[in-house]
Amino acid sequence: MSEADDIEEIKKQKMEEIQSEGTETDAEAPEEPIHVESSDHYQEILEDHDVVLVDFYADWCGPCQMLEPITEDIAAETDAAVAKVDVDAHQQLAAEYGVRGVPTVVLAVDGETAEQMVGVRDKSHYVSQIQQHT
Repeated sequence: MSEADDIEEIKKQKMEEIQSEGTETDAEAPEEPIHVESSDHYQEILEDHDVVLVDFYADWCGPCQMLEPITEDIAAETDAAVAKVDVDAHQQLAAEYGVRGVPTVVLAVDGETAEQMVGVRDKSHYVSQIQQHT
């Protein structure tokens, strides 16, 4: 085999590796929270990611504002996707998940609710919940 043939073989192998990596169903979790735009968008997020930490919040809610930097850190530091749902803009979605108070944080695993927490908790609590399911 010539050097040119070796290079072509390596290129072929690399291309196959890249293509096989792209066929995974779980998209890499973004490093910033995803702001949910609609119920359909929410479903897409659940389908695209194995583990999703969902923050149901309201702009006027003080504890929700305290939770915001925590969710940003979690998005940047963990393998979970973080979704933010404005309960005022998406009342139907909040009702579907039984959100009665804000903030409510839902941990969804494979599209199903694994945990639901009301109020603000320490970052370590959320991280440990995520680690149990990853």
